[in-house]
Order: sequence, then C-alpha cells, then structure tokens
Amino acid sequence: MPILTRRRALALAGTALATPAIAQTKQAPGVTDTELLIGQTMPYSGPASSYAPIGKVEVAYFDMINSQGGINGRKIKLLSLDDGYSPPKTVEQTRKLVEEEGVACIFQQLGTPCATATRKYLNMKKVPQIFVASGATQFGDPKAYPWTIGWQVSYQVEGRVYARYILESKPNAKIAMLYQNDDSGRDFMKGLKDGLGDKVGQLVASTSYETTDPTVDSQVVQLQASGADALFVAGIPKFNAMTLRKVRDLKWDPLYMIATVGSSVSSGLAPAGLDKAVGLVTGAYMKDPSDPQWKDDPTYKDWLAFMQKYMPGSDLSDINNVYGYCAAQTGAQVFKQCGQDMSRENIMRQAANLDIQLPMFQAGIRFQTTATDYLGIKRMRLQRFDGKAWVPFGEPIDA
Repeated sequence: MPILTRRRALALAGTALATPAIAQTKQAPGVTDTELLIGQTMPYSGPASSYAPIGKVEVAYFDMINSQGGINGRKIKLLSLDDGYSPPKTVEQTRKLVEEEGVACIFQQLGTPCATATRKYLNMKKVPQIFVASGATQFGDPKAYPWTIGWQVSYQVEGRVYARYILESKPNAKIAMLYQNDDSGRDFMKGLKDGLGDKVGQLVASTSYETTDPTVDSQVVQLQASGADALFVAGIPKFNAMTLRKVRDLKWDPLYMIATVGSSVSSGLAPAGLDKAVGLVTGAYMKDPSDPQWKDDPTYKDWLAFMQKYMPGSDLSDINNVYGYCAAQTGAQVFKQCGQDMSRENIMRQAANLDIQLPMFQAGIRFQTTATDYLGIKRMRLQRFDGKAWVPFGEPIDA
C-alpha cells in the first residue's frame, strides 16, 4: 500500500470574527468545513515493520468512515508516513506533518522510542499526540506532558499480571527475563518486579537486546544458564520469534510468557514455527482473530467484513489488524465528541474524556480516560497458545 504524503497549505476554518461581542472557536490547523487532516508515523520499514498493518488499517478505516459521510460533516484524512522505527526519522517526519502538512494532531504514532523523541516538541507546540501506540507509562503523564496520551495497556500493568500468574502457577519459580533496551523494556521490568513483591529475589536473571542486534542467541544461552525455569520475553515480534526458536533449539522448556506486543501469530510466532509456541501465555484485551471461538461473534463478523472490503489479501490471523481497527474507532469517537469545536484544545480534552466498550475488546474491558488519568486500558485477560490460536482463560485481571 503506498504511503500517503502531500504538501499543501490548509485554510483555517472558523477563525474570522463575526462581531466583537461573539468569540468564535479557533479551529486547529488542518481543519476546514469539509476535512480534518491528521498525521502519524509508522514503521513501514525497519525492525518493527511487522506493525505496518496497524497504520494501513487505520488509513482504511477512515476511508470507510469517509465513504459513509465522514464525522460531523468532515472527511478524515490520515497522512501515514514511514519512520523505519528510527527516532531521528520520526522527528523529521513529525516536523513535516506539523510544519509543512499542517495536521490538526498526531494520531497513533507507533513505538516507545519514536514517540518519546517527538513528545517534547509536540507538547511545546501544543499539538495533540493522541493514542500513542505504546504501553509505556510515560505516555500517561498529564501533568508533565498534557498534550500526549497513550492507547494500549500499560506495560507495568502487564508485567504485574505475568508476575501474578507465575507465582500462582509455579510459586518457587526461578525467573528469567529478556527485554528491549528502552523505556518499554524498563517498564515491563518494573511491572514484573512490582508484581513479584517480596518474591523479587526469584528473578534470577535478566538481559536486554537492541533492535539492531542480528540475533538474541547469546542472551538466551545466558538466561538458560541461570537455571531459570520460568521465562518472560518482552519483545517486538521479530525478536520474540528469534527468542522462541533459540529456546526450543536449546531444549529449554520453561514456564513461558510473552508480552502482548510480540504475540502476533503471523509475525511473532509463525517465523519460529507454531509447534514451538504451544503452551506460551500472553495477555489480551482484544479478541484475537486467530481464535475460532469468535467466528460467530457479531463484532468479529463486522471486523471481518471491513477487512475483506478495505484490506483484501491481508493476514486475517494478525492481531495488528484488530489493533488498528480498535485504535481508529477510538480516534473516531474523539472526533465525534468534538462536534464543531475542532480546536487542538478540544481534541485533547475529548481524548481525555472517554468511556467506551470497543466492539473488538473482550467483555469487561473498557477504554476509559479522564483529565487526570491518561491510561485508558487497565485490565487484561490471560490466553494460552494451543498450536493454532490464542485461547483465553480465566476472567479479566486488574493489576
């Protein structure tokens, strides 16, 4: 799918003064009577390119909305630019979107290091950075960064959920952890340690990887040598698959958990072989499209119909296609709530004023934000891979 780019100046709608006594709302750049222009950066290339379907689905979702008349009379135009998961490139592309394209907001910018690199700039410019595609807790800090709000479940929450599962399943486990060497990995580590509490000494080994590393073989050998019999891998799909392959090559069979960010069947498991992934546990807040239990679910059928019409030929087992669909629906709800006040201030206000049950979220898990709580997803449900699909078990967990 071609990446959408264009250079043009957009008129500001509604900025003229009707009379001195009647102040009108100053619309954001990128807003006209008929269009709302928003932007994002995505890793269409580079080490995290397996997340590319997220951006493509979001563009397609707004295309669908536009075919139905748009939102509040405006078509939504999403400019989705490639940053290769490289923070310097993210900064360059974000400045282009803000200063040249004149977007109203940055929507669903993907990646902890990438969004971190642009956060200070966007907050200084008072440009909404809404629903960052990351669970790093730093994107839920309304006091320090009021113009930045995350979207997915907090990595610290997720880490605590896995710690609880380990202690319940294997109380005396010796735990090893592999994580990405950035703020996301450190968040997962903090969550795991917090969840272990006074059992934190059972974390006997941990090591990290860089997204430029060609393999993680040496890290996996190091972790196995620690004598660990439980393993938590907090990595993006490419590195999750490499880890899984090496773990099985070593005939290591720990209690094995992976973070949601690496759990895509197609990109996080299949490259290593689905047979090697049997028994892995991860968290979930969305309905995984690989799980046949949803085949008769009306919300799954709606998602499937959308995919078949607007994303033909896509991998229907890839959770990233559900992620993009849910995130786009969250953005659409914000723009709907804005009504005719499309100022940047109101876009941010409405992003922090949500309480919705997204159709492809699992029952009992809502997206809720307030002016003082920017972390919208606070619950997870565990699921186990059976060789073909992720199968949920137990009830949603608060952590």
